Amino acid sequence: MNKQKIINLPLTKKDVMGLNAGDMVLINGMIVTGRDRMHKFLFYERPLKKDIPFNLSGTLLYHCGPIVIPSHPPLEKGGRGDFRVIASGPTTSIRVETYEHRIISSYGIRGIMGKGGMCERTLNAMKKNGCVYFHTIGGAAAYLADRVKKVVDVWKLKEFGAPEAMWLLEVENFPAIVTMDAHGKSLHNDIAKKSYANLKRLLI
Repeated sequence: MNKQKIINLPLTKKDVMGLNAGDMVLINGMIVTGRDRMHKFLFYERPLKKDIPFNLSGTLLYHCGPIVIPSHPPLEKGGRGDFRVIASGPTTSIRVETYEHRIISSYGIRGIMGKGGMCERTLNAMKKNGCVYFHTIGGAAAYLADRVKKVVDVWKLKEFGAPEAMWLLEVENFPAIVTMDAHGKSLHNDIAKKSYANLKRLLI
């Protein structure tokens, strides 16, 4: 059984180049969430880095629309103790394939996380910029919420609503597998090719 690697955010390009498809990891540090509406906003509106309240360089963008509820009383001092994450399962990443390559290139993001993988254009952007894709557990939203240590901040909550806003979350021992790496390797592509070859063989 592969030993899990500990990932401490933010990541450098050197960190990313040391990760390979198939690596099992536990992620610690600050991540941001972003689903369809946030991706469209970043893609079309192209806000400058200085206009985004979080430093995205070296961080991980999680395809997730978390369920976040008010906390009464606040859970902790510091951060946004008035919010608590009760579910944080991954969104299917292919939904934002159209936008991801530019977001990776424009904002210095070193990691993408979701489920299902992404296509060739995103893989090429990962290879060019030094970024990896982490596949995390589908159907385990409550378990993954327990890995969220703190809600640190939120952006565009009023405009986009809770699932589509960008949440800054501090996570601890968040489990994932590297399935697309900065060397151009994609386990999702490998599985698709093997499945197609098996299908052809069955149809002959």
